[in-house]
Amino acid sequence: MGAVVVDDNGTPLPRGKVGELALIVPSIGLTRGLWRDPARYIESYWSRIPGLWVQGDFASVDEDGTWFIHGRSDDTLKISGKRTGPAEIEALLLATGKVAEAAVIGVPDPVKGSAVVCVCVPARGVVPTPEVVQALKQAVAAGLGSSFRPKSVVFVDDLPKTRSMKIMRRVVRAVWVGDAVGDLSGLVNPEAVARLGDPGTRDEPV
Repeated sequence: MGAVVVDDNGTPLPRGKVGELALIVPSIGLTRGLWRDPARYIESYWSRIPGLWVQGDFASVDEDGTWFIHGRSDDTLKISGKRTGPAEIEALLLATGKVAEAAVIGVPDPVKGSAVVCVCVPARGVVPTPEVVQALKQAVAAGLGSSFRPKSVVFVDDLPKTRSMKIMRRVVRAVWVGDAVGDLSGLVNPEAVARLGDPGTRDEPV
């Protein structure tokens, strides 16, 4: 298939390094376009690294030639030059037992480039307090390093989800940074989007 793992400039990476999954030669299964939207096809798959078809996933290949997929690259957070996936941070939050659901997003930061914001639904019986916030921030820092210590941890009653109960981080981030939220027809709870924009939602417990 001509699949390679490359860096942001399209340079192939050595075995064991995580980078963009890309195709350098045509494949019989390669998407040829999007129905009535050729511009979106070019933007989605061909614009990130000129000349390469970019899947939008992070991948690596070990010394034995086994391939590994590490999650969506468009979801990946790059903090102070280091990368991680939001799912890794969410797993650390959930492991504390203080959070029932979480959506981790990256927001612009003048120092780090991006900063971590955690939008959480508290676990049953947990009252959000400054102590809970600090415990969650410490759990992330202990698990991934101080660079990934969240800038903010806030709490909501619900997070926007698809009918398959997938949390829509894209929508959470769009509301947070003031971007257009896009198509919400696939959400099972669109009312959660409106509540994300309620006054006080961005404030940590005091």
